[in-house]
Amino acid sequence: MSQSNEKLVNKENIRTKLKDSNFKNGIKDAFPIVLGYLPIGMAFGMLAVNKGLTSLQATAMSIFIFAGSAQLVSIEMIASGAAAAAIVAMTFLVNLRHLLLSASLSLHLRNLPFYYYPFLGFLITDESFAVGMSKISNQKNKHRYFFGLGVTAYLGWVSSSALGAFLTGFINFGSGGALDFVLPAMFIVLLVMQISSKSEIIVAVFSALLSIFFALTIDGSWNIILATVLASFLGVYISGNN
Repeated sequence: MSQSNEKLVNKENIRTKLKDSNFKNGIKDAFPIVLGYLPIGMAFGMLAVNKGLTSLQATAMSIFIFAGSAQLVSIEMIASGAAAAAIVAMTFLVNLRHLLLSASLSLHLRNLPFYYYPFLGFLITDESFAVGMSKISNQKNKHRYFFGLGVTAYLGWVSSSALGAFLTGFINFGSGGALDFVLPAMFIVLLVMQISSKSEIIVAVFSALLSIFFALTIDGSWNIILATVLASFLGVYISGNN
């Protein structure tokens, strides 16, 4: 076979794979996620710059971390002068749930070359996991579907946070710390949306009280980590009894 014919065959194989991979289905299913990321990503970018990061640093956090909750907590801890070890530990705890998410998703993504898994694992978020798990079983090439889903969501998060970060330079928020209320309000809304039982209310209140207690008695930002760990044990205990 001549070299030109080989190139034609390779191009045809690539086109066939793209058609069969459901990559476009993943992109299409990611659009609602991107729309949801837009306001939160912009809020993160604005908050990060308002807390002292540069626009490039805020964008870099989204590029290399890609974990909205962890990023939002991190910028608050950075602004308060928390130790690097505390920030890393808190990021680890916040993202610990990804072990369960990736374990569940791996059941649909077996027998892939090993180098696929770091990339697919990096693209897992709560939203992409929820959408992916509900539709991935209907896809022929599941890893390509999730790759299309995850990459689109990733680009949406990075671009929205970058937009918020760079727009902050053109917006005057005044000297009253107008953005200081955005982060607590956002997490309160997320918390309320997650609570669906009395036991969860108990754990949430217990965690808040512990965080306040440790903040008054311990230097640094370890109060959040200690409250998170102890409240998690309480949640496991209550769930076991129920």
